[in-house]
Amino acid sequence: MVGRVGRPHGVRGAFVVEQASEAPERFAIGARLLAGGERVEVVESKRAGGGRLVIRLDRGVVRGTALEVPRAELPEPEEDSYYVFQLVGLRVEEEGGAELGGVADVVPGSANDVLELDSGLLLPLVEECVRQVDLERGRIVVAPGFSDPV
Repeated sequence: MVGRVGRPHGVRGAFVVEQASEAPERFAIGARLLAGGERVEVVESKRAGGGRLVIRLDRGVVRGTALEVPRAELPEPEEDSYYVFQLVGLRVEEEGGAELGGVADVVPGSANDVLELDSGLLLPLVEECVRQVDLERGRIVVAPGFSDPV
């Protein structure tokens, strides 16, 4: 997801983009996105008061709709970087083999992102915690001690 359709802006179908990607080219005039699984094109793009991103698409979309780009159009992530969709669903285990659950989501945090597991456990997405991400084997290995109750 690169953003979400927010509240309307004006009367011509423009809207504020919530949770907008930091890549400005995603919302440039002519950019193609997926909205609710359908291809749409950005026909207007500007900054409103407070620096909020406002766009208009070539067709109407419902508030709350996720704005996405096809996976094939995403650039390869930098080394030791991952897209959220690559991590969701991976099994998480501690060094030594203890299963902790599966990644349900990656939540942005103030200091770092957090792995939210389907078991309810939250793990910081930092080098001290995450020892290995193995996409081929579908698992993440974390250091011991991060899953201990406080």
